Amino acid sequence: MKVDWLIVGAGFTGATLAERIASQMNQKVLLVDRREHIGGNSYDCYDDNGILIHKYGSHTFHTNSKMVWQYLSKFTEWRPYFHQVLSVVDGKKIPVPFNLNSLYELFPPRYAEKLEELLISNFGFGTKVPILKLRETASGDLTFLAEYVYKKVYYEYTLKHWQLNPEELDRSVTARVPVYISRDNRYFQDTYQGMPKHGYTVLFSRMLRHPNIKLLLNTDYRELIGAIKFDRMIYTGPIDEYFQYKHGTLPYRSLRFEFQNMNQEYYQEVGTINYPHEYDFTRVLEQKHLTGQNSRHTTISFVFPQSYNPKENEPYYPIPREDNRKSYGLYAKEAEQIKDQVLFAGRLADYKYYNMDQAVARALTLFKEIAEKKI
Repeated sequence: MKVDWLIVGAGFTGATLAERIASQMNQKVLLVDRREHIGGNSYDCYDDNGILIHKYGSHTFHTNSKMVWQYLSKFTEWRPYFHQVLSVVDGKKIPVPFNLNSLYELFPPRYAEKLEELLISNFGFGTKVPILKLRETASGDLTFLAEYVYKKVYYEYTLKHWQLNPEELDRSVTARVPVYISRDNRYFQDTYQGMPKHGYTVLFSRMLRHPNIKLLLNTDYRELIGAIKFDRMIYTGPIDEYFQYKHGTLPYRSLRFEFQNMNQEYYQEVGTINYPHEYDFTRVLEQKHLTGQNSRHTTISFVFPQSYNPKENEPYYPIPREDNRKSYGLYAKEAEQIKDQVLFAGRLADYKYYNMDQAVARALTLFKEIAEKKI
């Protein structure tokens, strides 16, 4: 068998590159994944009770990129959806990111009003303030608020999820969920937000429905080396694994999901509820809120963070710390030496936590460079 490209990994990065190369360059692609399905961590399926679930945690699509939105719209219609998340704090469910509505859920009205006025006068309405910045700059009553929010909303959740406290991580982690001086309860404020009308797996199936694309699942790409011929490879798996961990294992956090079907229409008010303090799990997910599916039953999942072991579970989150970036840099130099044979891209290959739209944007940018013969 002879193909132009061997692409390893059928998630958003690999599928986008396979579709573009096949449709725009008229070249043959073999897309390989060691899992039994396409879609990577965005894979969804129907469980035994007919509920559409996200097997690897809730995935809500959002982007500010018109290019990405228009590209994916070739393969799906969209169900309008704005994600909301609640967090259990002192026995009450409050909106996160922490916002002005959260104040009034937790504090007496007059004190909440005072804090609101202080936040607006110091930072302005509609601004997003990372919690570590708020702690550093706050004074007076805002010092109390900063410490309260840090401890109740961020600290223990971060410790449970990462096994590190917020100061031990890159500031981009806490900046992802800032204090939002607004009454907007949406988790994201991106221009384009929605859910694939028929699910992510259908979206991926349509992307890969091209005669130039051959798909091989349940297969480790290394089993194919020597058995097939290809001109170049695109690798979207863990970069340290590709180089046989010669510079050590890059650390990740992993997740474990426990699913439970409920004989009721809905279990909770929104798609995600965080539990920073209670229990061993960090959150409970209910995807019916995302999909809009009609059923007298629902399925929820409990999300348990855990350590990553290459032989036991899946890598989910690169751990953003300076020493880890330096370790990745050693692998990036190795990749640079063989870029005429193998291109590396994606969350695991780039050792970056990409949102879905960022993975697509990365793939589209890489494809442009390939098509223009810049790499």
